[in-house]
Amino acid sequence: MRFLHTADWHLGRVHHGVSLLEDQAHVLAEFVRIATDSRPDAILLAGDVYDRSVPPAEAVRLLDLVLEQLVLELGIPVVMIAGNHDGPDRIAFGSSLLQRAGLTVRGPVEPDAGPLVLRDEHGAVAIHALPYAEPAQVRHACGDDTVDSHAAALAAQLAAARARQPAGARAVVVAHAFVLGGAESESERPLAVGGSGAVGAAAFEGFDYVALGHLHRPQAVGAGAGPETWRDACIHYSGSLLKYSFSEADHAKSVNLVELDAAGRCAVERIPLVPRRDLRIVEGELDALISAAAADPGRDDYLLARLTDRGALLDAMGRLRAAYPNALAIERPVFAGDGSGRAAPDHRRLRVQDLFAGFHRDVTGLALDAPETAALERVLEGLEREARAR
Repeated sequence: MRFLHTADWHLGRVHHGVSLLEDQAHVLAEFVRIATDSRPDAILLAGDVYDRSVPPAEAVRLLDLVLEQLVLELGIPVVMIAGNHDGPDRIAFGSSLLQRAGLTVRGPVEPDAGPLVLRDEHGAVAIHALPYAEPAQVRHACGDDTVDSHAAALAAQLAAARARQPAGARAVVVAHAFVLGGAESESERPLAVGGSGAVGAAAFEGFDYVALGHLHRPQAVGAGAGPETWRDACIHYSGSLLKYSFSEADHAKSVNLVELDAAGRCAVERIPLVPRRDLRIVEGELDALISAAAADPGRDDYLLARLTDRGALLDAMGRLRAAYPNALAIERPVFAGDGSGRAAPDHRRLRVQDLFAGFHRDVTGLALDAPETAALERVLEGLEREARAR
């Protein structure tokens, strides 16, 4: 059986004040062409469909168009789950009706929901769709008071899936999680405000292919991980649809084409996705970068310019954008002050606790003590729950 595994579309994403919706529409048209050519038996969309829980109307329309092409025009079943950026109730609207058309959607946790069962010449394949949920939500849905962490929450969902696994069928899981050993990027929102949201790869024991979302770099995790491999268990991130931060400038974005044989062994091929505009970093003196722009075939790319000039620069961004119209940001590493040769990291990548602790130390001259840190984490956890419920 053949699957296309994708994740982390983040429809409606805005990067440095620029909407990426047109870029997303372009690469999704390419994704539809890949689906047309490869004719998979199903498409697995492993969460973070939207960039926020209340997406812009244009993002909703784009998703509607793409799903119509995949499900109705091409006749390919799609399994889609909510990620930590998605509003689970909103994304699951009409799911019972949509399933009859070939679109299986899981938003809120449904421990009693059975798998989607497909068949090929070798027999049945059960696809278990496990949406992202916080421990408290899983604890309530499963009626299990012992669920107190992300690892326990995922374990509870996997136990429910195993209980509903048809005998003799091959088993596939679609999930949204941070699995230990995976390489992170700056554009991923942490799954836990306080403590770790990571889970171990061993949690997926017994499943033949695990289609993961959340981490934006395409990668395999667990023992024997590799870009193409035959082995007893395949645990893969497909990566994000586009580069969503400059920390991803060296990523090669792709979609996973998965072949599952009669014994449940999988082969994974990464099919490249070519963006409308690349996102990359250029480095050098401002005048040299401007002079090189005319001969640069990627002058319309989204750029971060790391300027090595040591003197004052007048209207550096204006001059840069005259040569590179989609330049998004400038860094001056020589003024970073940390000796690393790089500007400070994106503040969105820093933990809120660390930002607040630094602010508190600057204002009061004192470090947060243990009770103050615990109180801060309780407040942040409450704010995070409220944000995800909107």
